[in-house]
Amino acid sequence: MEKLVIIPTYNEKDNIRKIIDAVFSLQHDFHVLIVDDGSPDGTGTIVKQLQEQHPGELFLEERSGKQGLGTAYIHGFKWALAQGYAYIFEMDADFSHNPKDLVRLYDACATGGGDVAVGSRYVRGGRTENWPWDRAILSYGASVYVRFVTWMPVKDATAGFVCYKRAVLEAINLDAIQFVGYAFQIEMKFTAWKLGFRIKEVSITFRDRREGYSKMSKGIIKEGILGVLKIQWQSLFRRYERRVSSRQS
Repeated sequence: MEKLVIIPTYNEKDNIRKIIDAVFSLQHDFHVLIVDDGSPDGTGTIVKQLQEQHPGELFLEERSGKQGLGTAYIHGFKWALAQGYAYIFEMDADFSHNPKDLVRLYDACATGGGDVAVGSRYVRGGRTENWPWDRAILSYGASVYVRFVTWMPVKDATAGFVCYKRAVLEAINLDAIQFVGYAFQIEMKFTAWKLGFRIKEVSITFRDRREGYSKMSKGIIKEGILGVLKIQWQSLFRRYERRVSSRQS
């Protein structure tokens, strides 16, 4: 077992079958873990049906109620580490991220010298499609804001399309990650950077979701703005040390 793609879901019945099929069509031995927060639209039921077609490759973790994106990924990270995966990916279910780019993220970590690979909208070659102008400005402004406040050398710190080497997730105290929404992605990358891991950005095209509705909210945006300040402030008084793992990564 080497590569696991974690996809958190809540009411993604319109996308879930297509995104799972797209990942497995890559034929690069990716396994998929769906972390579903009790979707009332039957997303979990669809995944269970698909498991019959992909035994030992498609997994489902069901949680009771909507608990937040960050906690879904933390749940998935812990599951992946327990199962022995070497490369752990996070990706949206709505095709905002092109599944074909999973291979490029993997290569950036496996042979490109990265410990963390970020699918980036804001490096050369990266872009967004089908976004309203106000959201595009908000997103780019957020990336500039994060770099200004944290000094982290990552141009797309809010990106949710990421590959982590196992060693990175083992070194991070996942129970100490504070944020569950917009700031979660920033906090994970910031912590990895502070621990001395190498972050590579891979250019991607980010497309607005094909089906369903965006889960962006004012609360998530507020968490991002205030969360960045909190992350940087706390870092001034915190000593970053890698957790020691008994497993060789």
